[in-house]
Amino acid sequence: MAKKKQALRKRNTGETEAAAVSPVIRVSRGIRDLTRLLLVVRAGGRCEFDDHNEYLLQHPLTLTPGNFAQMAHIVAFKEDGPRGKSPLRPAYINDLSNLMLLCPQCHKLIDDHPDQYPVSVLQKYKESHEDRIFHVTGLGPDKKTTVVQLKARIAGQTIAIPVAQVTKAVAPRYPTDAKGHLIDLTAINSEGKAFMEEACRCIKQRVERLYEPGMDVHETRHISLFALAPIPLLVYLGSQLSNKVPVDVFQRHRDTEDWLWKDTGTPAEYHFDKIREGSEHGCIALILSLSGKIKQQALPSGIDEQFTIYELTLANMEPNPTYLRQRDDLTNFKDAYQAALRTIARECGQCDAIHLFPAVPAPVAVFCGRELLPKVDPKLVVYDYDKRRGGFTPIIEVNQQ
Repeated sequence: MAKKKQALRKRNTGETEAAAVSPVIRVSRGIRDLTRLLLVVRAGGRCEFDDHNEYLLQHPLTLTPGNFAQMAHIVAFKEDGPRGKSPLRPAYINDLSNLMLLCPQCHKLIDDHPDQYPVSVLQKYKESHEDRIFHVTGLGPDKKTTVVQLKARIAGQTIAIPVAQVTKAVAPRYPTDAKGHLIDLTAINSEGKAFMEEACRCIKQRVERLYEPGMDVHETRHISLFALAPIPLLVYLGSQLSNKVPVDVFQRHRDTEDWLWKDTGTPAEYHFDKIREGSEHGCIALILSLSGKIKQQALPSGIDEQFTIYELTLANMEPNPTYLRQRDDLTNFKDAYQAALRTIARECGQCDAIHLFPAVPAPVAVFCGRELLPKVDPKLVVYDYDKRRGGFTPIIEVNQQ
C-alpha cells in the first residue's frame, strides 16, 4: 500500500527517480535548539543591535518574564531577502555566525533598510556585543564599581549621560547600578553666591550619604565618577571624596561625545615653574594653564606684587580644551600637581592659602580638591572666570582647617 501511495505521489507531482536521489539539501527554516541556546547565551539575552542592549527576556513595561527576542538572519534565509545575494552567504544559512538576537523593532529596521545595514555592519555589531558580554560575565566581584554622577547647569544647559556610555566607560569594571548615585544640582534656583553655598551643602550631604554603612560603596570599595559642573564645584566635590576608597574620574570627550578614555596618542606631560617672585612670603597664586592659557595680566588686581605666582602647564603641547584624552594624562597630572604642592610648601613655608586660577577639564578640577592633604596643605581659594563680572573672581574656599 505504501509503495502504491509513493508511486501515485510521484506521478501526480512529476517527481522522477533522479529527483528523489538529488544531492541538494533543503534547509529548514527551523533553527536547531542548541543554536538557539548558544545565541541567547552569547548575547546575554539582550538586543545585539549597535549598543541597543535591551533585555529581551522580560516585557519592557510589565517586567513579565518571557522570550521577546527574535533570531534574525544577517544574510537572509532566501536569496531574494535582505542581504540574501551577499557573496558572504554561508554554506549553512542557519549557522550561529549568521544569526543575531534582536528585538522586533531592530529586526524590522535592519530588514527594511538592508543598504544601510549591510552584512559587514551587522557582523561588527554582533561581534562587538558578544565580545563584551563574554568579557563582562567573566568578571569577578572585585570588578564592581559604584557610579556617581554630578549634574549641574553650565551656561544654562545640562548634558545627559546615557547608561550605555557609562557601562562602556567603566569596563572592565561593571556598575552595581548604571544610573548610580546622582548628585543633581539642576533644581537649585538661586544664583551667584547663594547658588554656590546651596550647591556645596548638597554635595556635602550626598557624598556623606554615599559613604554611610549599607550603601553600595561599602560593598564595591570603588567609585566611578562622571561629573559636569562649574569648575569650583568640581574642586569642592573632589575635596569631599574619601581617599580610603579608589575613585576613577571620567572625561566627556568633545570629538566623540562619549566618556570612553582613548588608548592612542602621546600622553600629556606637565611643566611646573615659578613665573614671578613676590614680596610677601605667604602670598601664593597657582595658575593651571591646561585647557587654555591664563596670562598674568588676566589675574585680578588683588594678586599684586606681594604674590609669588606659580604655573602648571603642558610641556609637550599648547594648552587646549581637548588635551585630556587618556587615563595616563590624568595620572600624570596628579603626580605633577602633588609635586607642585610639595615644592610650594618647601619654597614658601607655611601659608594660609593658595589662590587657584584653573583653566582645566572637569576630571582635573576634581583631582585639585581630592589630592589636598587636610592637615598638611593650605586651603585653596578657587577663582572662576566670568566675563560679565570683569574676569576672575574668588568663588569658594576648599580644605579649610
